[in-house]
Parts: sequence; C-alpha cells; structure tokens
Amino acid sequence: MKVLGISAYYHDSAAAIILDGKVMYAAQEERFTRIKNDASFPEEAIKYCLRESGFNLEDIDTIAFYDKPFLKFERLLETYYAFAPKGFKSFAKAMPVWLKEKLFTKQIIRKRLKELNEDRKLSKVPIVFPEHHLSHVASAFYTSPFKKSAFLTVDGVGEWTTTSYGTACGEKGIKVLGELHFPDSLGLFYSSFTYFLGFEVNKGEYKMMGLAPYGTMQSEQVTQFIQTIKERLLDIREDGSIKLNKDYFEYAVGLRMVNPRKWQKLFGFEKRDPAEKLTQLHADLALAAQKVSEEILVRMITHVKQVTHADYLCLAGGVALNCVANSVLYNQNIFKDIYIQPAAGDAGGAIGAALITDYLESDLSFSGLKQPFNNFLGPNFSNLEIERTLRKNKCSFRYIESTEELLKITANYIANKKVVGWFNGRTEFGPRALGNRSILADATDTDMQSQLNLKIKFRESFRPFAPAVCEEDYDTYFELGKHSHYMLFTNQVKQSLRHELPSNFNELSLEEKRNIPKSELPAVTHIDYSARVQVVKKEMNPRFWNLIQTYKKLTGIGVLINTSFNVKDEPIVNTPENAYRCFINSGIDILVLENYLIVK
Repeated sequence: MKVLGISAYYHDSAAAIILDGKVMYAAQEERFTRIKNDASFPEEAIKYCLRESGFNLEDIDTIAFYDKPFLKFERLLETYYAFAPKGFKSFAKAMPVWLKEKLFTKQIIRKRLKELNEDRKLSKVPIVFPEHHLSHVASAFYTSPFKKSAFLTVDGVGEWTTTSYGTACGEKGIKVLGELHFPDSLGLFYSSFTYFLGFEVNKGEYKMMGLAPYGTMQSEQVTQFIQTIKERLLDIREDGSIKLNKDYFEYAVGLRMVNPRKWQKLFGFEKRDPAEKLTQLHADLALAAQKVSEEILVRMITHVKQVTHADYLCLAGGVALNCVANSVLYNQNIFKDIYIQPAAGDAGGAIGAALITDYLESDLSFSGLKQPFNNFLGPNFSNLEIERTLRKNKCSFRYIESTEELLKITANYIANKKVVGWFNGRTEFGPRALGNRSILADATDTDMQSQLNLKIKFRESFRPFAPAVCEEDYDTYFELGKHSHYMLFTNQVKQSLRHELPSNFNELSLEEKRNIPKSELPAVTHIDYSARVQVVKKEMNPRFWNLIQTYKKLTGIGVLINTSFNVKDEPIVNTPENAYRCFINSGIDILVLENYLIVK
C-alpha cells in the first residue's frame, strides 16, 4: 500500500511517502522554501517525495493528514465559549482563518494536489485524518525496534489532547489508556517560560533548555522559583497529570502565552526583551522550569509503567525533543529502553499519519525494525548538479576522486582548526544534522564554541554544540548512558577528562562561566559536564563514520563537533546552492560537497 502523509498549517509542515509499512522518503517544507519552521502546505516536499519514489498522485492509495481539523475547531469554540467574554481579540483573529481555510482542509488538500497533478482528477484517492496524538504514537512505534511497548506522547496540544499514553503492539495495534486535555499542557507550560524569558514560542524552547544548566541548583533563588511554580502555577498529581492555574496563562484565549505583569509580580523581574542580555536570574528561572518539567515527566512514565507493565517505552511529541529530560527519564531505569523518533515534533506527524493509515488499512504486521531507523530521507544531488552550481557561482574547486584522500584532507583541515561545511548524501529528516548537512570542527579547541556561535552561526554565545563519536569509541569519552544515533539524549563527559571548576564559579557571570574550559573536549562540554552526543553507527552513515575515524588516526581524538549546516533563523541547508550561499556568507573555511572541495 502506498500512502502519502502530510503535516501542515501549524508549524514544521512536511510530507512523507510510505510503502508497505516502510518510510521511503520524507522532507520538511522549510528545507525547500527556506522559511524556518514553515507551516504552509508542503507543496515542494510532496513534489520531492513523488519525484523520488517514481509515483504519480494517481498511484497513491491513501492520503493521510496528521490531525482532525473539525475536532480542533470544536476545541477552539468550546474554549472561547468557556472563557467568554475574555479572548474576543483572539477569537476575532482566528475565526476568519478557520471559516475561510482550516474548516475546509480536505477540500484545500484536494485542490492543491490537483494543481500539482496538472488538474487531473484525484477524487478516487481517499483523504483520511488520524488524530494528532495517534500520528505521534505511530511515528515512534512503527519506526522503533520494539515488537510491543508502552507509549507516551507529550506536546503543546493536538485537537484536545496534550498528553496521551497507552500500549502499542505489532499484532494488536495501538490502544490509548489515558489522556490529558487542553488547556492543561506540559508543552504549553514549558513554552510559557520560553516566552517570558524572551525566546520565540515553538522555536526557542531548545534555547531555554540550553540556558537552564547555567542556573545553580543549590541556590536559594532556584529553590524559591521551583516552590513558586508548584504553589502558584500548577498542581502536579501523583500520576504526572497537571492542572494549570488559568489566572497566570493566557494562551487558551489570548494572543500571548502569559500575562507579563502577573509573572513579573510572581518572579520579581520583567519579561525579557529578546535583545536584552541574559543574566543569572534568567538562567535560574529556566532551570526551575526544566526541573519541574522533568519531575512531571518522571511521574508520568512511572504511572505508565504501573499501568502497562511494559518493558519498553516510545516517546513522541514536541516535548520528546527535550534531550535533557529524556536522559533523566532514561536514567530512572523504569523501562529497559526508551525510543524516540528523530523528528518527534509535528514534522514527524506526516510519517506517523501515513504509517498508522498503512498498518490499519492493510493489516500489516510489525515486529520491530532490525536496524535503527534511517532518517536520511531527503534529497541528494549528483555530481553534475553540484558542479553546475559551482560553475554558476564562478567558484574555484577541486574534485577529489578518491574518497579516502578526501577524508584525509578534510580531517587535516579540521585538525588545523578550520571549520568545515560537510554536505553528503540525503538530507536528514528532523531538526538535527547527523552527518549529511553538518558543520564540523575541532572539539578540543577552547575558542571553537565562541567562534562557531558568534562568527558562523550568528547566535547566542551560551548555546552548546554536539559531539559526534563513533560507537566503538563512545566509552573512551563519555560515561554510561543512552547511545543515541539522533542526538536525542545527553551524556556526561568522562570523569577523567573533566577539569575542576574554580571555587568561585557560581559567582561568575554567564559569559565568564561559559569561557572556562570544562574538559579536554571544551567545545562540546556544557556547563554541567553534559553533551548531546551523536553516537555514529557505521552501517547508518559509513562516510561520516570513516571521516571521524580518519580524524582519530591523525589526531588521536575520536570526537568532532557536529552542528547543523545553517546560520541563525535559517533552516538546515538542503541543496548545493543553499550550502554554497551559507559557506560564502558565514565564517566557514572549507566546503565539501560530496567529493568537491572548496577552500575560502
């Protein structure tokens, strides 16, 4: 069975083609339009999936959209009614969009696909609408190594659901055992702090997560913040369900997440302007929110274990991209293993909607993937296409026929403190660059984090970078922990590699704290000795694995900085043209496009 999955109209729109239960191709619309977190109808992503698969739209058996628009509309109406007359401005802004477009999502999808299909009729292709959280569950379970597992999905909100849990089995399907409904949402609780700390909602949550370790857990300030959050903002139940104090949150009917004046009175400082310098106070509040979120999640999975008695857990939804919380959950040892699909947010809903439709309608049996899920599902480019781009831009380049020689040259550049843009194979699906659209650099250079952040990524200096290490060398550099191929967990740097911090460390400013090398791998060691490690498996990405091994032979170090090939507020590069433009307009020294080498 051939299924086209679509997610759109909220954020991170995407498309995917599923054939008999296997994910063939998938891509996010932002990679084509170059609009970060693009929410528009994924026209370019659909065209890519169809082109690569060789299918026409007439060949598709079913089209699956990742949520139910009518159910979401019901939630909006009931929420506005419950809070009336509050929220009139929000109501007046939302209704025209719904009445003109979103209520007619099915007709719009059919119209847009008809245009893509050169106006040939598509009336015979059914369009189905799995629930939002069911799409999340399917995206995780059907790409997991488990024959059966428990599941937990946590995000902002789908239709009504903000959290769901239950069981998934290859033979019996997916069974939902419990849900938490809007407006009580852990995802929106976390986003509210993102908003108050001056970051953009649905885009800046990972920034807040990166800021949190700069907080001081032993300080009275953090303790007070945690106490205030628990006493004034929410009630946490034993099973992890929460009840938010609606007096402090406005997202249900307003045009902002919270009432800044009430939060200022609560926490003792004003909402941060995005241009305002970050202080210890901001870091302490970020840490408090992170710790409360972790406590809630631990209670949730403890309850899921008690109810399901499952050995394994699949996590999905936007909250599952919080790699710090994921590691806390894993280290509880409540489940034997935890699996998270690399595009756990709404983009992954396109995959999930198609998978649940395929497995339900064609009675496929799922027994778990024998190999890790391969998320290199986007476009790749031929030598002809790459060379055409370089010649069009009148660029001097070398073509190196021997891949072994190319790897040696690239490793040597990195060893000499050069920053390399690495473009190879298919684009990754999801928010992480995993060695195909990456910026690579020396993890032992004490100045590299600052250099990458300020001169290349053009972003906040506190932001950490991820290390990539071959699976065989993991134990040399990192403590026991989850081996994540997708950068979805954090791990602690080996004790023997850590540097002792000065006695007055907690009194220093955020920038002073950042500048102090924490380990022998200073560019990838965060302030709490953690790192968001990518464990590279040879079978998943042999070329990247070989590059790291080549670098290790040259330097004795088996770790590279691996950060996404983009600059601030831009999507990860997709095409050779995108890569070349990013290279020219940033501080990247070397560009490698497959076997083409360009030196700035």
